[in-house]
Amino acid sequence: MKIFVSIFLVMFGIATSQAQQFLDKAVIEYEVKTNVKKTMGSNSWDEKLKELMPQFKTGYYLYTFADNKSIYKFDHWEPNLKIPEYLRKNDEENIWYMDHNNNKFSMQKTVFGSVFITEDTIPVINWKVTNESRMIAGFNCRKAEGKISDSVYVFAFYTDEILIPGGPCSINGLPGMILGVTIPRMYTSWIATKIMINNVPVNDIKAVSSKKSFNMAGMKSAIKERTKDWVRSDDPDSKKWMEQLLWSIIL
Repeated sequence: MKIFVSIFLVMFGIATSQAQQFLDKAVIEYEVKTNVKKTMGSNSWDEKLKELMPQFKTGYYLYTFADNKSIYKFDHWEPNLKIPEYLRKNDEENIWYMDHNNNKFSMQKTVFGSVFITEDTIPVINWKVTNESRMIAGFNCRKAEGKISDSVYVFAFYTDEILIPGGPCSINGLPGMILGVTIPRMYTSWIATKIMINNVPVNDIKAVSSKKSFNMAGMKSAIKERTKDWVRSDDPDSKKWMEQLLWSIIL
């Protein structure tokens, strides 16, 4: 009897491992938490505004994938979250789409009321995989370190038990699915809270398209042109704010 139970447990473990390894479609929920007060400046106006703000802005996003394609977008805010509309609206309307089969990427970003559509090849992040690991949403994940914008460090945890090389926003390029991310200079973290494999809405996985679109370089140039008068050399807070804005736009 003991031998039979042992064999059953081994076979069950193998079956479970294979089910995870060959997961070809699912919906992943991410908790996205930003320390709002740390993104703000230190002038007298910002200090007064901080008193009215919660410490964190916490939202939940859904990453839906199938056939090596994915779409990532906002789902809902943390209950009873009280933040101004200008800190919510852009997040609610942003969308990211990736087709890893054809190396295609499209993104919708709302910036102060204007909608920008970007179509380009999938952004490349140079990663260094480490020996550190942790469990996220029931999956064993390995840590990797990368950079965006040449100087902004990204710390990610990915699992090779889910083979699509994706992640939240435009973060991608590891040998498996990214389930956890921290970007210290943006005071933001992403963590997978649950993975749903039933009734996956595969028809929702569609590219973002428009009659007018930019490539990534063109979008950066357009944003910089529109905001060139917003940064003052005598105001370090405006420079910090603009850096945060540009990093969030290209992410």
